[in-house]
Amino acid sequence: MSDYYEILGVEKNASKDEIKSAFRKQARKWHPDINKAPEAEAKFKELGKAYETLMDDDKRATYDRFGEDGLQNAGYSSQGPFANGFGDLEEVFSSFFGGGFGGFGGGRRQDPNAPQRGDDLRLDIEIEFEEAVFGLNKEIKIDHLETCPTCNGTGAKEGSKPQTCQHCGGRGSVQQTTRTVLGHFTQIVTCPHCHGKGTIISDPCPACKGEGRKDVEKKLDIKIPAGVDNGSKMRLSHEGDAGKNGGVAGDLYIVIHVKPSTYYQRDGINVFTKLEISPAQAVLGDTVTIKTLDGEKDVSIPSGIQTGEVVKIKNAGVPNLSKPSVRGEHVVVVTVKTPTHISKDEKALYQKLYELQKGKVNKKVLW
Repeated sequence: MSDYYEILGVEKNASKDEIKSAFRKQARKWHPDINKAPEAEAKFKELGKAYETLMDDDKRATYDRFGEDGLQNAGYSSQGPFANGFGDLEEVFSSFFGGGFGGFGGGRRQDPNAPQRGDDLRLDIEIEFEEAVFGLNKEIKIDHLETCPTCNGTGAKEGSKPQTCQHCGGRGSVQQTTRTVLGHFTQIVTCPHCHGKGTIISDPCPACKGEGRKDVEKKLDIKIPAGVDNGSKMRLSHEGDAGKNGGVAGDLYIVIHVKPSTYYQRDGINVFTKLEISPAQAVLGDTVTIKTLDGEKDVSIPSGIQTGEVVKIKNAGVPNLSKPSVRGEHVVVVTVKTPTHISKDEKALYQKLYELQKGKVNKKVLW
């Protein structure tokens, strides 16, 4: 059996003001227009039943003594106020509390014929590592809604125009009265004749089938700046879906995915590469040619370098996204590689070197 107090999240001695406040909070969380979870509708109906019961002194007293079965045995309806559907959240608050609730238009329903901003869109694109470093110009394709050029967004066939819905007077909503054991319960619901639009199109535009907008593929040339990283976002204003009733178009958000490099590792504006050198190069030092973002470069390896030490090439990393003239460093991480296969001559030389250094070797155990 349902626990109405638990559903609303209040104590059993909660006042009516506390119950109202709890219902408002839970209604905003579970209204199906906001919460798309499969169980949202059922939970919202449960909230209505709980609120209707606990706000009525007689029903609450019966429920406290005998539970839900007691309510049914006493002849009270078990359906709740939302058994036959429910309107949007503004309509719910208006019906229950006689006005809107914080952030919902102060109790007034939005004019369905007022300009409405179009939806934002998202496009994910993938680029190469070097393209992210230096930037590029790229052509992209998007599918979005554009205002129908045939009817100019009215949805009506040329030579005609939308007519004000006679059932709702252009408001897009009507009052629906439900009879309950407590009397008549009046609720504001979406007009079933115009489906909330406030207008009726008797002769729809053949190009957009009366929608006023068409799904169109569009090509855009975009400039991806140097220095973008994996997950970087770009916004193109007014390249999303066209608005309704002359409203402005939404924005297009481009999310950039950078393919990982098999050679470079990136950390901010610095790049890292690995370099293996021989023991002789480590002892004597050397000049080696390595691949960089700007092509091949000679790098000086200092004598006596140890495994894990680095050599830095300044201004050879990634451009700073906000200041492209500033670049990071190319950090070369050195590893001294011990040879595993050597010739007889090499072995002889290593043996001679060993004999020369034998007296200098510290035989103390370090670990």
